[in-house]
Amino acid sequence: MRQLLFTLLAFVGAPAFAATVSLAGFSYSGDAQSIAARFPYTQRFNQAMAAQGATTDKVLGQMLASTKIDNFTLQQGELAQLKGRDQAVAVSMVMTSETVSYERFGGLYKLFINLRGQALFFDFKSMTILRSYPITVAYLDVLGAPPSDAVLDDRVRKLFLGDGDKAGLLQRFASQLSVATLPEHVPRFLQVGKVSISPEARNELPEAFKATPTTAETWLADQLSEMIATRAGVPVLPYAKGYAIGNTMAMRFADGTVFNLKIPEADYVFSVDLTQFKRVKTGESAAGASYVYGSFVDLKLVEPVSGRSYLDAKIKNGEVKLVPATQSEIDDFPSYSVSLRSLFSKFTSVLGGKDDPWVKSAVTASDINAQISATKTVLQSCK
Repeated sequence: MRQLLFTLLAFVGAPAFAATVSLAGFSYSGDAQSIAARFPYTQRFNQAMAAQGATTDKVLGQMLASTKIDNFTLQQGELAQLKGRDQAVAVSMVMTSETVSYERFGGLYKLFINLRGQALFFDFKSMTILRSYPITVAYLDVLGAPPSDAVLDDRVRKLFLGDGDKAGLLQRFASQLSVATLPEHVPRFLQVGKVSISPEARNELPEAFKATPTTAETWLADQLSEMIATRAGVPVLPYAKGYAIGNTMAMRFADGTVFNLKIPEADYVFSVDLTQFKRVKTGESAAGASYVYGSFVDLKLVEPVSGRSYLDAKIKNGEVKLVPATQSEIDDFPSYSVSLRSLFSKFTSVLGGKDDPWVKSAVTASDINAQISATKTVLQSCK
């Protein structure tokens, strides 16, 4: 009888989240006063959309109206309608970072654009984050002249809206919502919480990544977080150091509304240390040369409360790049970026259940199979 009573109390005490989610629209993370400085191109994109009579919120709503969402009902309306309800879950596309830079190499100009965001679910009543799915898009190109404002605005627009068969940030948000889930009980939270980059690896990053003390670390955390969310299918709390203070994440909407959302304490924390980038020439002919671009990381997963370690491995990955003899300048970072992203993609796919022999040669840990099994169990508990 006692056991039955305890079971019923446990069931009553565990909140079940609503099957209806309200679309909160487009927003920016962080200090509202610095948005113009942190998101100049995103703001210009939004202003251009509004001038054409199609705001970002409107386009997002149209995309979602034609998107099949599997695990909840999405309703569109004013956030004010949620006030006073006992339970109200909302989701926003939150911009977390914008990087636009170009560097000169001889007579060429390397252009790099990276837009990062979150599909962020939150409890409107308690102002607490429930789930977060990182999304990111990037553009890398080499130009013959410095990019004009018109060129930069065009590339940013394509990154938001898509280009041909390449999905933009808005479509990736819609695609993420189509498979996103809401917790049916008190959730267990996962976070990429500790990030470090060695001085040697940092030297290979673009100058734009050195603008603030946390720009590069936030980029690295978002790369891993996105792959955990997409390849392993597990939501990840935002990396707090990048755009939150005191475990509170600020966000501002287009109408000027500002919310401060509480980031829950993570039950499990990934630590990632980017230790090295390495380029090795593997072949050369009259036509050109081939290089392997390698990325090396130390990846850990721990439970902070108990101190228990589930994963502690050194992982490497190499990707081949062919450079024609006619190319006088070599831009290494795009290849390093592909190598690192592929490393995270392959390893998180294994954590998601894929069998990949790549692990045997890429991971240094004598008991890696047992570690992967333990990590899979942890990830499953966070879904």
